[in-house]
Amino acid sequence: MAAHLAVVAVLAEVAVVQAGNTCGSCGTTMSRGASFCPSCGARMVKVGGSGMKFGKMILIMAGSLLLGSAVIGGCVYNGYNKAVALDENVASAWAQVENQLQRRFDLIPNLVETVKGVAGHEKEVFLGIANARKAYFQAKSTANKAKSASLLGSALSRLLVLKETYPQLKANENFLKLQDSIEGTENRLGVERKRYNDAVKQLNTFTRKLLGRLYAGLAGVEKAEYFEVSDVAKETPKIDFGNS
Repeated sequence: MAAHLAVVAVLAEVAVVQAGNTCGSCGTTMSRGASFCPSCGARMVKVGGSGMKFGKMILIMAGSLLLGSAVIGGCVYNGYNKAVALDENVASAWAQVENQLQRRFDLIPNLVETVKGVAGHEKEVFLGIANARKAYFQAKSTANKAKSASLLGSALSRLLVLKETYPQLKANENFLKLQDSIEGTENRLGVERKRYNDAVKQLNTFTRKLLGRLYAGLAGVEKAEYFEVSDVAKETPKIDFGNS
């Protein structure tokens, strides 16, 4: 009998309330919050106490960290790709500018030879074109190329306005054809220059922002230079493409 009471005492110490608040020793349904079983006197131990709450907190914290990492990683990924895309847009736009500049260069030699046949002593004008062309092809950066191209445009303007001094040019069929070709090229160049500058504006605006600067740095993207008209070009009279 004494042994039996000892076993009951041990069970009373380790009895655990199961799901539905029942006594683990005798199965008696317990009222919520009871400390001892009313039938066998076993001490009740509640499952899911502070230890379980701590575990839940750990899981929540781990989930939050994973979610935060995913969000941050997604932002960095998108920002990196945007910086690369904007940089590629600038490069693509500049390539179109260079296409029109190359067309201009292809037309200039014939135009110069045609004008030389009438105004061969205008050496300063011809020298200005030659120097600007040389500077363009020696330029290493987009900014320097843009500056040289702008100066070449100024020299070309001075060459074309010679027709006002030499009326013979107005009657020269080859000159008039070249002048029309130059006109079309200059118009297309103006369009591509605007597109390029728009792309540069988007990139530079992005890189000036706090996070944009970070993303651009990660992608190795730098601020781009605008294709601006030089002060000399601004002072040069506009080309009159009229034939009269």
